[in-house]
Amino acid sequence: MIDERFETTSVAMERVVFMTFQAPSEDVDRIMGEVVKVTPLAMGKYDSNSYQTGAGMERYRPLEGAAAGAETDVRKRPGIVEVSFELPDDRHVVDRVIEAIFQSHSYQEPVIRLQPLLSSRSKGLDDSANRNRWWNTTGDWLKAGDKADSQGG
Repeated sequence: MIDERFETTSVAMERVVFMTFQAPSEDVDRIMGEVVKVTPLAMGKYDSNSYQTGAGMERYRPLEGAAAGAETDVRKRPGIVEVSFELPDDRHVVDRVIEAIFQSHSYQEPVIRLQPLLSSRSKGLDDSANRNRWWNTTGDWLKAGDKADSQGG
């Protein structure tokens, strides 16, 4: 695997830390609010960049010492999502984000994962005429007349 920064014509592949955490869907806005207080999750001309999966089923069994107390049956909790985002390759930022997630999470043992990887960053080339870009086809801010104009109609 390529592990050093490199560039193509359109993008620079930058080294980042890919972070994921699992949480009940109703907790995500609170947790992410704390994360963006630490770092803006910027990507080019956008911030607050993250991805959230659809809800799934979490399975676990509390053992001795767990806040719920030891149980014999495996619990099943629906509505759990995974959230992922990229952070700068900076240990201080990563440490602070982990603490923000831990302190704002409802779990005694939050699931947080990290992976180093390379991620694309656009060089910001002029692609205003690229008919594949969503702002040239279905941009939700375009007015009906503008859509016809942008599609040659």
